[in-house]
Amino acid sequence: MSKLTLSEIWIYPIKSLGGIRMTSSKVLPKGLLYDRRWMLIDESGTFITQRLHSKLAFFRLSLTGEEFAISFNKEQIHLRVDAPISTIPVSATIWDDTVEVFEVLGDYSEWFSLRLGVTCRLVYFPETNLRPVDEKYSIENDQVSLADGYPFLIVGQSSLDDLNMRLETPIPMNRFRPNFVFTGGKPYEEDNWRNFTIRESRFIGVKPCGRCLLITVNQETAKRGTEPLATLATYRKTNNKIHFGQNLLALTCHEIYEGDSIQLVS
Repeated sequence: MSKLTLSEIWIYPIKSLGGIRMTSSKVLPKGLLYDRRWMLIDESGTFITQRLHSKLAFFRLSLTGEEFAISFNKEQIHLRVDAPISTIPVSATIWDDTVEVFEVLGDYSEWFSLRLGVTCRLVYFPETNLRPVDEKYSIENDQVSLADGYPFLIVGQSSLDDLNMRLETPIPMNRFRPNFVFTGGKPYEEDNWRNFTIRESRFIGVKPCGRCLLITVNQETAKRGTEPLATLATYRKTNNKIHFGQNLLALTCHEIYEGDSIQLVS
């Protein structure tokens, strides 16, 4: 059995915008530190993603100290991780969930609205606010941030390599927005992972990740195509869902580092 190594760590601070590759990160019950704690909502309070607004792919983020730099073309705005928020809660909708969020104070909502071409607000989801994962997969009343459904997502590099061998034009891992990428092992073996550790952090695999149109958006051009969804549908479809990657919960939370070994328990 080949050695399993954590090769990449990613966070996506603002839901559906560009990700940031980290050399290390703190594991928290709701997800990695800063991962999907902010998002854009429309005038009705519904979350905004690349599914409808592929232009979001053009917003790129970087992190220096405790400040994000958010770039759009050659324009930039800075957001501190502790940026002040409104004291008045806002009700926001993500899929079937309704959560309580707070608008980030300042010019952020206007800045995003002008560049996206849609009236929207930048909101923040405090760590203490509740959003339970699907009770069918919950272990201990687990919570999630503003991610689609679960706190963490892992994808094997060999899974992407296998998919790319089937595609006319290979695609990068950023189509799938994982938190963890690992090397070693067989294609799609993460589907069957149940208990494993990364350093001192213990994780449990709860559900293969169902995929949608978002993975057809080219993250460089914001153009939408048919791949890789069309190809995945030919061999990765179960119960009308197309799967790629594994959703995770954390049982214990510690710092993790790129290059850490992954130890499978079951």
